Amino acid sequence: MVTIAVVLIYVVAIGNIVEGVVVILSRYDVTTDAVLRVTLIGAGLTLFGLLEIGVAAGLARGSRLARLAVTVYLAFQFALHLATIAASDTWDWYSITLIAVQVFIAIAVWASPGSRYFARPDAAGQLVG
Repeated sequence: MVTIAVVLIYVVAIGNIVEGVVVILSRYDVTTDAVLRVTLIGAGLTLFGLLEIGVAAGLARGSRLARLAVTVYLAFQFALHLATIAASDTWDWYSITLIAVQVFIAIAVWASPGSRYFARPDAAGQLVG
């Protein structure tokens, strides 16, 4: 389950980078008062996508810190996707699709059996929550 989540994180991260670049480029289609907002949203999507790629590697190794970081990044991405939906009509379907995939990733990482992948062993080698 975690392997599927890691692959999906890579896919979502690359999707966020692409979406961020396209949102930045779509600033030429919005009114002048919305140019800065659309550009900042696009930059945020791109940067968080790059950060997700870095954290996905730690998640694949079973890092609990990476699991927490992915959750925080997913929350920020969720907010950015909602802002994208509010600011631009063009990317609504894409943002909604990425939100659905991100919800699956959060469930796969935190729910059982995926959560057992991040359990730490105690001194005797037994897994501890």
